Amino acid sequence: MTEMFVIAVWAANVLAARIAFHIQSGKLRVMQNVRKGLLPVALLALGFAPFIQAHGMPGPQPAGSNVEEHVNDAAVRRDGISLDEAVRRAEAQYNARVVRTEVQDEDGRKVYVLKLLSEGGRVITVRVDAQTGRMR
Repeated sequence: MTEMFVIAVWAANVLAARIAFHIQSGKLRVMQNVRKGLLPVALLALGFAPFIQAHGMPGPQPAGSNVEEHVNDAAVRRDGISLDEAVRRAEAQYNARVVRTEVQDEDGRKVYVLKLLSEGGRVITVRVDAQTGRMR
């Protein structure tokens, strides 16, 4: 997971080893003090786990960011795709720049109509189904 979790596990193992040593040496009072320290360490490790996991998750991207989003296919089937995602996909597939966008309703389905301009000056019209992400 992360360094913090590894450190907490290491500390718990060290404490467990000390407990085993003190049990063998018969120092019960010291063992009880160590056990009292083990619980807070374990709770601390468990308490930080959600924050550590959330730190590694992607967050919102600022406008104009060059970071590409990776779209999960299951999410596309469930929620559809945004106009921005349709533009990114069309530009990548046709190696051209989108110069105009329009949103239309075709038989109750939202369709993005994109006009692209290639480097050679050719105009390409692409229709993208907003629900499935299919281009035609």
